[in-house]
Amino acid sequence: MTQTTDTPAGTATTAGARAHARDQHSRTADTMRHVPVSTAPSRVTGTLPDGAADRLVWSETLAFGRYTTMHLARGTRVRLTDTGDACVHTLLYRAGALHERFNAADTVKVPWQAYPGTGHPLLSDAGRVLATIVEDTSVHHDALTGATTLAGNTAKYGAGTAHSASPAARELLTLGALKNGLGPRDVAPSLTLFKGIRVHDDGSIRFSGSTGTETHVDLLLQLDTVVVLANTAHPLDPRTDFTGTAVELAAWRAPEDLTALADGSLVGPLAPEHLQALNNTEHDLAARSTR
Repeated sequence: MTQTTDTPAGTATTAGARAHARDQHSRTADTMRHVPVSTAPSRVTGTLPDGAADRLVWSETLAFGRYTTMHLARGTRVRLTDTGDACVHTLLYRAGALHERFNAADTVKVPWQAYPGTGHPLLSDAGRVLATIVEDTSVHHDALTGATTLAGNTAKYGAGTAHSASPAARELLTLGALKNGLGPRDVAPSLTLFKGIRVHDDGSIRFSGSTGTETHVDLLLQLDTVVVLANTAHPLDPRTDFTGTAVELAAWRAPEDLTALADGSLVGPLAPEHLQALNNTEHDLAARSTR
């Protein structure tokens, strides 16, 4: 959330400071979490599917160079919308069992696809589906390169700490992990949304940029999940300036999509690997529910 920088007046006393603080309650910023969620701006709600705005559980405009985290329930659909030049590094952890988390290697290897898009499962290190990409108008993502680092950003931009002018993704993701009882060792390779790459015949990974303004990606959560996001530069971005734009985040209850995904009516018939991972997930949930 951005902070106002106005010079406060009359805050020399406790009463004055309280009055000034209370006055901020009515103010908004271009980038912020919208609380209550009913205050989400029309630029967010107006782009959602019919009925989604009435079921919103999270709405946030995440500034470039910032991070956020949220606990979301199974059956939640999360939409991320690029306002033009976003780059969102994404980690998912299973709520209540944080040792199980997004595994980039299996997410590429199991479905035999290096380039995530509609229908792609995001797998945990236990072979279960944490989420599925159920809608994607960007098709510019990266499951191979990973996040920017302190050393890399310092060399490229002159700084890379979380509170600097050019924070590295790993530094921001670590802050998000810490807020959920995790630590630096729990920040595994992430999935990057809205900035793509391509692997060339010589084995090199080359930056392919973004599709641009108002593209979006929808994730359907298969398990209760801790989502950690960092909106910051891609490690292969050739620009020498640290630059980017905000990402709009919206999440709403969509439990009916779980059934539609499984029966093939949401994204089409699931590949055998996706279906097996989905079965692994449902089997584990069923086993836990009988305890």
